Amino acid sequence: MKFIDEVTLEVKAGDGGAGCVSFYRGAGVPKGGPDGGDGGNGGSVILKADESVSTLLDLRFARHITGDNGEGGTSKDMNGRGAQPQVVRVPVGTLVWNTETNALLADLSENGQEAKIAQGGRGGLGNMNFATSTRRAPSFAQPGTPGEQLSIRLELRLLADVGLVGFPNVGKSTLISRISAARPKIANYPFTTLVPNLGVVKVDTGRSFVVADIPGLIPGASEGAGLGFQFLRHISRVSVIVHVLAFDFAEERDVNDDYKAIRRELEEFDKDLGDKPEVIVLNKIELTESKALLTKVKRMAKGRDVFPISAVTGEGVKELVQHLSRVLAGGSVGREAKPRRRARA
Repeated sequence: MKFIDEVTLEVKAGDGGAGCVSFYRGAGVPKGGPDGGDGGNGGSVILKADESVSTLLDLRFARHITGDNGEGGTSKDMNGRGAQPQVVRVPVGTLVWNTETNALLADLSENGQEAKIAQGGRGGLGNMNFATSTRRAPSFAQPGTPGEQLSIRLELRLLADVGLVGFPNVGKSTLISRISAARPKIANYPFTTLVPNLGVVKVDTGRSFVVADIPGLIPGASEGAGLGFQFLRHISRVSVIVHVLAFDFAEERDVNDDYKAIRRELEEFDKDLGDKPEVIVLNKIELTESKALLTKVKRMAKGRDVFPISAVTGEGVKELVQHLSRVLAGGSVGREAKPRRRARA
């Protein structure tokens, strides 16, 4: 399934039906009064969050969402049928923006949550409503009012507790496949992850949390470079950022420079991201070069949590997962991970 996380739509609610102009004609009633019924209301356009929908793909080519018009009134005091609302299912975590004013119309962050985006038009009154003691034969009725019309932008922001960030090829995909049932593409070249991956992590304590693997960021991502600009928005909802670092044979980049570069991109995209709790992970600790970097990374972290792990062998992964579970349960961040002492025989 192709991952689509932003679409623009033209939305038009249904128009209200027109009121009817009619006069009663029946045997033995030569001067029947007005009996034109009211028009029905137009159908509104409603967006509904549905957890069974994971992407905006179905709406990519819709372009126009139109509600049904209300029926017009008829004779014999019969009102027109009101139109049913047009309900459009969207993924949980969808933001709805007015493209003209850039105002946020709705944040559909819970399953089943609904937002009325465009109000249907009101049905017009039939001439039966305008009869008075001095105006017994009104020959006019109200037209229905038009439904609301606007242009909206839907923006999907994944709902995850933990977001994995870091340069390409640091092992984020391997890590998420190790701690959850997610099976992202893993290969030894940059940008193997082209879409965010979600995985549910189950902890020994019975708790669970959702982790998102954000596609590899590079310098300039907040301005559109690489894949970061497209997917940086998905990290805005996470509670904890896990910054993955690793020694890279091909690039031989400095981990301090990598860390500062990614932090800069996050803060330039959204300054609030710089205040989120953060855990630093040094991956590929099975490599001799990575072990030599550990002291350097801890010095750079300045008291932040640092977890040396191997996503390939599983070393240190359990301790990382347990720590993240404690943080999400209300624990604090900032303590460095210490190796567990072996029990004496």
